[in-house]
Amino acid sequence: MAFHTWWLFVVTVFFISGSPGPNMLHVMARSVELGLARSTFAMAGCFLAVVMLLSASALGLAALLAALPGAFTVLRVLGAGYLLLLGYKSWTAKDAAVDLVDGQRMPTISNWRIFRTAFTVGISNPKALLFAAAFLPQFIDSTKPELPQFAVMILTFGVTEISWFFVYALGGRSIASALTRPSLRTLFNRITGGVFVAFGLAMLGSRS
Repeated sequence: MAFHTWWLFVVTVFFISGSPGPNMLHVMARSVELGLARSTFAMAGCFLAVVMLLSASALGLAALLAALPGAFTVLRVLGAGYLLLLGYKSWTAKDAAVDLVDGQRMPTISNWRIFRTAFTVGISNPKALLFAAAFLPQFIDSTKPELPQFAVMILTFGVTEISWFFVYALGGRSIASALTRPSLRTLFNRITGGVFVAFGLAMLGSRS
């Protein structure tokens, strides 16, 4: 890719990735719940999902979904349902304060489960495929081989995304210090659950 094209892509992706969404919210919530170190497993799960969606888009899966609207609808409903389930679980979570033992949160779930849940959050939005299919080609130089250009963009998007994950996780760590009172933890759970429900309803109500 030409440097000026890549730089424009970097700036655009910086603002797109930094926008609050299910992935960022999930990473921040995990940081609040489990601490910064263990939230890295959530970051890894979301990161893998993003890279897989972008790669699938580059390989033509987005065009296939666009040609089969029924399949897209099924994936959209399943993705929305999962976000609604996460919202319900967060809303009804126990009203306990964040507990620290010797400065560390006690582990409550396995690292594999943290990773798996985050991956499901990231992979459950099929609209990301269509977004990538419309967005990535705008930066492709048709006079040069396309595959290396897609590889550069996917790598750039992934690095930018995981950098924002750390920003949101650090924000969650700061929030956690204020959640030593059960009432504040309850409020955080309600807000997080409400936002997940909002994302799920928005996906469910989408027609494209």
